[in-house]
Amino acid sequence: MIASLNRLVDLVEDDLAGDLDVARLAVAVGTTEYHLRRMFSSLAGMPLSEYVRRRRMTVAAAELVTGTGDLLGVAVRSGYGSAEAFGRAFQAVHGIGPGRARQDGGPFRAQARLRFRLTVEGAVPMDVRLTTLPAHRLVGHAARVPLVHHGVNAAVQQHVASIDPAEHVRLKAIGDAEPRGLLAVSTDLDPDRREGTGLTYLHGVAVSDSVEVPGDLDVLDVDAGAWAVFRAAGAYPDALQAVWAATATEWFPSNPWRLRPGPEVVAVLDRAADFSTATVELWLPVEEA
Repeated sequence: MIASLNRLVDLVEDDLAGDLDVARLAVAVGTTEYHLRRMFSSLAGMPLSEYVRRRRMTVAAAELVTGTGDLLGVAVRSGYGSAEAFGRAFQAVHGIGPGRARQDGGPFRAQARLRFRLTVEGAVPMDVRLTTLPAHRLVGHAARVPLVHHGVNAAVQQHVASIDPAEHVRLKAIGDAEPRGLLAVSTDLDPDRREGTGLTYLHGVAVSDSVEVPGDLDVLDVDAGAWAVFRAAGAYPDALQAVWAATATEWFPSNPWRLRPGPEVVAVLDRAADFSTATVELWLPVEEA
């Protein structure tokens, strides 16, 4: 995976002015667009599209200072169809417009070319198992919430708090499939996992086809396939978020698996009364790379 990401960076650099065809790039490095976007954003700390924009504007800044061509020419060579669109992108990255940048020689916020390396930690092995599940359904109460990478997601917290306690009992009674217990399900995520973008959060359970689902519940159909199951224990949600990040930085780069489209599921195995600590399982849909 590390070699594929470095190859991706090379391909981006070779065609900075071209349209960003992530599907084509994914094929070129031997993976899927879904997995590539997730791994890049997790390891680089920014979406692939944002990295490309920053690199374009870094190269454009150098051309503005050293060159004598008109702004439209620089814009076109940077992949923009108009000087206005280029100016907005330039301002967003550097904090100043291209005209002033040419006149004053900066200041600029340069984006260095990325190079990915695998750092072998090895001190704490990850607790993971692989399993295959048949097609099933996830049912419960869904809401649109923003994506939060660190700390408590207030929108999720509010959604769960709005559900009557008796409803948790009803949900547990109809759940008959893995993952077991009450589940926190995330789906319809932004491909680049940008902070603040929307996702569908479902608080519910997994059920087989034999269960008659009450009409007042939201239903998410899940295809059959393989899952990687990671266990986390400790302060909540910090321990879970740390394991979530480690799947990208440690596990996927070292194992012959990649993410496939599907919901990401957290099963709560045990927790403190105030939910300050918990033992959970993170279920990620995977396929052989």
